[in-house]
Amino acid sequence: MSATATRLRRLATAAVAVTACGGAILLTPSVSSNDRASGHATVEYLRRTISDPSAFVPSRAAQESALISSKSDNPLDILVVGGGATGCGVALDAATRGLRVGLVEREDFSSGTSSRSTKLIHGGVRYLEKAVFNLDYGQLKLVFHALEERKQVIENAPHLCHALPCMTPCFDWFEVVYYWAGLKMYDLVAGRRLLHLSRYYSAQESIELFPTLAKRGNNKSLRGTVVYYDGQMNDSRLNVGLACTAALAGAAVLNHAEVVSFIKDEDTQRVIGARIRDNLSGQEFDAYAKVVVNAAGPFCDSLRKMANKDALSMICPSSGVHVVLPDYYSPEGMGLIVPKTKDGRVVFMLPWLGRTIAGTTDSSTSITPLPEPHEDEIQFILDAICDYLNVKVRRTDVLSAWSGIRPLAVDPNAKSTESISRDHVVCEDYPGLVTITGGKWTTYRSMAEDAVNAAIKSGKLSPSNECITSNLRLIGGDGWEPSLFTVLAQQYVRMKKSHGGKVVPGVMDAAAAKHLSHAYGTLAERVATIAQNENLGKRLAHGYPYLEAEVAYCARNEYCESAVDFIARRSRLAFLETDAASHALPRVIEILATEHNSMMGSISSVLKAISNFKALFIFFIYRHTHLHRASETESHLISYSFLYIVNKATLLKDFQFPGHL
Repeated sequence: MSATATRLRRLATAAVAVTACGGAILLTPSVSSNDRASGHATVEYLRRTISDPSAFVPSRAAQESALISSKSDNPLDILVVGGGATGCGVALDAATRGLRVGLVEREDFSSGTSSRSTKLIHGGVRYLEKAVFNLDYGQLKLVFHALEERKQVIENAPHLCHALPCMTPCFDWFEVVYYWAGLKMYDLVAGRRLLHLSRYYSAQESIELFPTLAKRGNNKSLRGTVVYYDGQMNDSRLNVGLACTAALAGAAVLNHAEVVSFIKDEDTQRVIGARIRDNLSGQEFDAYAKVVVNAAGPFCDSLRKMANKDALSMICPSSGVHVVLPDYYSPEGMGLIVPKTKDGRVVFMLPWLGRTIAGTTDSSTSITPLPEPHEDEIQFILDAICDYLNVKVRRTDVLSAWSGIRPLAVDPNAKSTESISRDHVVCEDYPGLVTITGGKWTTYRSMAEDAVNAAIKSGKLSPSNECITSNLRLIGGDGWEPSLFTVLAQQYVRMKKSHGGKVVPGVMDAAAAKHLSHAYGTLAERVATIAQNENLGKRLAHGYPYLEAEVAYCARNEYCESAVDFIARRSRLAFLETDAASHALPRVIEILATEHNSMMGSISSVLKAISNFKALFIFFIYRHTHLHRASETESHLISYSFLYIVNKATLLKDFQFPGHL
């Protein structure tokens, strides 16, 4: 039997099982009792469970029940607070060591910093430069460590991560020699974890590789470019993959659940759990744990002060602004990085999901749940890249913009974030509360390992085995090959409903097939099956490969509870183009309403829906003067949302609308 046939057989079996049980269940591969007898067999059992294409994550209700069942006399080993890259990494690491683990996230997995990154998995060329010129061994060690982790991240999620060549333009021969030597040193430090060798390209070769690159810059002629390689990822989908993999490994992960207070031992005052509010239902419950891990990113100080109001702040927030431009600004397979602009900052242009991301380095900021890019920062990016392109850079070309906050652990008296090392910090400054902060996306796995080691020490826990995440494929990654999209294109069709209600077949074109393959890995066939069998094969927005079937799949298998969860994090429409996101939103809501089977019982549900629409688009709609103003668009969308909800509720007597968007 072929590998494809085997996958289809398993998929059909799983679909029958889920339908019979009326929801998502965990189907584990068959393992004999002898296999469970040793620690090594337990690790292999976990690997097979995570890689099994017929395994489904437990439902959100089951996860919440698991947290509620943790009592003072039967606590979890570890309760993680924060569902970003580090928090989900901690949950996965601890669960695969045989520990009882819970995780709560106030919003959605990757709703904060982890979805607003530069999308690079990198070792840190700038840090290497500082290490050499400042003779700073700490910076050099950071680069060594990050390059090691870079390779592992790509290998553990090959469908979501890949190597990306980055071009550095040189406008005099000194720059050619300087960057060539520096990037060769970068290759040398990477050693056996090298992605590809860097190399020099002449001016003519560079223009062929990057057609929009200017032949003159700073009144100097282009002398050539040096191209080196780093990694690129789909950050929020990688984060969601971590959460789902942790759930398959046995962790009870719960999004939209907020810690409102800590539970302390009356005698020792040690933190022994937390009071948690389910932000979807409003229900509050207690979850007990031997150790609580604070992985709240920029908000970790607020948790520390919840345990000890006199705790000193250890976070120096740093923001990075990014804008999204049309694809013609950069070729599909080549990025552009300018190490030093006129004000000394780094500017980059990177191809990503069919568009171009442009951005700056970090700058000091204040901590806010919804950081917004300022107009002067957006304009700076456009002005900076304009100096290196031969095309007119227009403000109206900005499709979206966002700002992300990185939590740098520093002395609060430090003023310059540029000189701060990006290494992470693990501490237990209050008994029972271990805090992990700092670091960067690339090193999330080793950060999680250090945090779990600290938690084991703090709670005197007994793991069944050592850390195994350095060689653990995430869900959808095991067995994935770049050619998987051909299976989807050849064996599936997209059944879609026309405006008249008639169901018509459509081809599973290469664009849609490639998107599904890279977004879901080996689980892409599940999405294709929904598109084919449930008539959800229509695209959500013109010009983008996202399908209606993905909304249903994510609601069933990825804890997608709201329209924002899907628009911003399961797909990336809100980041890629706000107009496309607004176009897709009504259909996303309609499908989620059907999937979650929630009744719209009162006007408060409508008002909450409108409020969430407002929150989504105030944040994601960028401010520009040439197309429309944010206030006008916001007003239009809120009005449209209200009419859409009321009309749907009136026209469809049995209309089922989610009480949460």
